[in-house]
Amino acid sequence: MEKPTIAGKSPMPVELEAGKTYAWCSCGQSSNQPWCDGTHQPTNFTPVVFKAEETKTAYMCNCKHSGTPQFCDGTHAKL
Repeated sequence: MEKPTIAGKSPMPVELEAGKTYAWCSCGQSSNQPWCDGTHQPTNFTPVVFKAEETKTAYMCNCKHSGTPQFCDGTHAKL
């Protein structure tokens, strides 16, 4: 099983807009972290597509090992 590339070992704060659809990078190879740029194509990874329920600051997982993708759950502290 392929393991994602660790894009960073800290969460990335982003401003989400209510009703907007986002595609979170799950492979860690995107040059537009934390968002997907299609770099995953030669891998078994696919982006996590979600619609923001509210406008807020969210902390996106950058280590790509979170148990609650796309959001940080602190797993980066154990890597």
